[in-house]
Amino acid sequence: MSGEKREAKTLALSPLGHTWILDLDGTLVKHNGYKTDGHDTLLAGAREFLESIPPGDMVVVITSRGEEDREATGRFLAEQGVRHDHIIYGAPLGERILLNDRKPSGLATAVAVNVERDGGPSVGVVVDGAL
Repeated sequence: MSGEKREAKTLALSPLGHTWILDLDGTLVKHNGYKTDGHDTLLAGAREFLESIPPGDMVVVITSRGEEDREATGRFLAEQGVRHDHIIYGAPLGERILLNDRKPSGLATAVAVNVERDGGPSVGVVVDGAL
């Protein structure tokens, strides 16, 4: 996949407030970079993606990193200006499952996007007032 241009998926979202649940390793930063070469590296497109999230939205970062990595991870995210409201440490390595209701209008209130590991978050965000 190296050198290959990937087309970004565009998420059309309602103008309501959103909650973003973002995996850390392999999605926003190089997977296990903090273990293999001693430091984290923000992935290509991560900063732009985070900046595209509407300002009033909540951003929750989830990671399998343990509590022992909390200080270094928090410092890196702050240095990089990675916006987040909460960080959940110690998440299991398996699937992450989200269940949510559908609004009476039909608006689906759960969206899941899988990206290629270390490919960066190739997702565009557009707020659609018609939703």
